[in-house]
Amino acid sequence: MSDFLFEEFNQVSAKQWKQKIQVDLKGVDYNETLLWKANEGIVVKPFYHQDELQAIDVPQLPTRFSICQSIFISDEQTANFLAKDALQRGATSIQFEANTPFDIYKLFDSLVIPANPPTSEAGVGIHFRLHFLSESFLSELIEKTKELEIYLNIDIIGNLAKSGNWFDSRKEDFNMLENILQKSPKNVHALSIDASLYQNAGATNVQQVAYALAHANEYLNYFNRSNVTQSAVEGSFQFNFSVGSNYFFEIAKLRAFRVLWKLLCDEYDIKITPHIFVQPSFRNKTLYDYNVNMLRTTTECMSAVLGGSDTISNIAYDSIYHKKNEFGERIARNQLLILNEESYFNEAAQFANGAYYIETLTSQIAEKALIIFKDIEQSGGFLKQLPEGTIQRKIEESAQKEQAQFDTGEEVLLGTNKHPNRNDTMKDDLELYPFVKIKPRKTLIKPIIPKRLAEKLEQERLEKE
Repeated sequence: MSDFLFEEFNQVSAKQWKQKIQVDLKGVDYNETLLWKANEGIVVKPFYHQDELQAIDVPQLPTRFSICQSIFISDEQTANFLAKDALQRGATSIQFEANTPFDIYKLFDSLVIPANPPTSEAGVGIHFRLHFLSESFLSELIEKTKELEIYLNIDIIGNLAKSGNWFDSRKEDFNMLENILQKSPKNVHALSIDASLYQNAGATNVQQVAYALAHANEYLNYFNRSNVTQSAVEGSFQFNFSVGSNYFFEIAKLRAFRVLWKLLCDEYDIKITPHIFVQPSFRNKTLYDYNVNMLRTTTECMSAVLGGSDTISNIAYDSIYHKKNEFGERIARNQLLILNEESYFNEAAQFANGAYYIETLTSQIAEKALIIFKDIEQSGGFLKQLPEGTIQRKIEESAQKEQAQFDTGEEVLLGTNKHPNRNDTMKDDLELYPFVKIKPRKTLIKPIIPKRLAEKLEQERLEKE
């Protein structure tokens, strides 16, 4: 771009800007007034300048993203209808969620996934979120979906972290995963790393990146010693992240992860382009003044796009207390369609490149996450610290700190702990239990439990209705 518009202006250095700010403050302390420290330990400054730019080489980001509709399979014919309807209304990929095996023929009856939709070039296809592990069923699923791009999202370590148990046992789970990988053709991406669990449980952005990396490294270590071919491994990785309302930090988090993932792959001398699947966080969603949830998910989806997500699946504003319904799902999908087609986010992943603030945040999150990752590996790895409870304790410490900030009003959720509508009642509208469910059971390790910030306050309000 031509610089002729700026030629008559003298360049101003970062030092000169700071001096000018200090003069205008008239004696007020610069550090105490204009600097603030995020929970990640990152100090945020009032301005960023090219002189102090901490640029970082972020691997190539996708130029477009896929709009995904999430559908729970309670009945195959109903799920089939909903998937067709979502695709007709603008979705470019589908995520099917199931607790038990299902009839594959009924689910995919006349279901056509566009091979090259105009709104996306990445992530087109079918994503599965299966809460069970069955080698025979997955083999059948692979066999019957040869024409589609399939993401199986098998995460045996993630299941251990969330439930406290393996599906079967450590040995059997890894054996099944290895067998499935060996059977998977190029159109099937079998493996995933569920980093969304850490976000929804209260981990900081730095911890999420570090734990996702350490989590994935356990698989790389295993495959490095197993009989799985390198080509099978390279086409298998999907990373599931959740994003919250800290707009710029969330953008930087996703970018920082790609940087560190490339470094890790280089250590193994393999080339794996991660498929990043993103959903808005549940941690900051609220029961009261629930329409504000739409504002939260909008900015979160924007962060996901600018951070370089391949696939984004929005959540409905009422998903924490209502069963899935046509209105909520349509609004969630339309939020992404508006961002994509009316707000010019259809090719926005590169927009953050060169932004001094985002580039600096990306660099700082990557540096701090790498320190945590190295500490985990030096201590024996993720699968050693998880049974010991170290990962859980670190997340709990971060979650408790954030909870205290919410309780004192430092962390604001509008309509809940700031400007609440005291006349708002919800007791008669609850179709789902919106709070943490504790199921007493025997577990091998302490599970990581997702929890929303507003739960305690909401329970107190419900009791007083």
